[in-house]
Amino acid sequence: MTGRLAQMVRFACVGVVNTATYYACYRVLLTGLPYLAAHTLAFCLSMIGSFFLNARFTYRVRPTWRKFLLFPLTNAANFVITTSGVYLLVGLGNVSSHYAPLIAAGAAVPITFVVSRTIMLRPDNREASESLVEPVAPATPSA
Repeated sequence: MTGRLAQMVRFACVGVVNTATYYACYRVLLTGLPYLAAHTLAFCLSMIGSFFLNARFTYRVRPTWRKFLLFPLTNAANFVITTSGVYLLVGLGNVSSHYAPLIAAGAAVPITFVVSRTIMLRPDNREASESLVEPVAPATPSA
């Protein structure tokens, strides 16, 4: 499997986990918040998890503060598309607020992959000094 194709497959896997995380948070938050507030908060929470999964699993890069701060750009279009979709589906299409986010999410995936790949694979000369996680020391043979 080519590098880009392997990344797309891993991105899709992370997307499934991220969608499940989002939806679980959304349903819990929906018990006490209006649907758009629940959607927004669940989206933000799942985006944080998505950043770390994509850094380590999809692109195999070290998560840095710079990438973490740029990562929301990967979801800006996704947020606009899904939020608009949720609003249109629930408000105008009479679709259940429980299922509208799942329907709206599909259209944003290709855009999110392209922007995510651009940000996560961007060379970062200061990467080691601004890492969000401690580097793993190489194993040393014991005598």
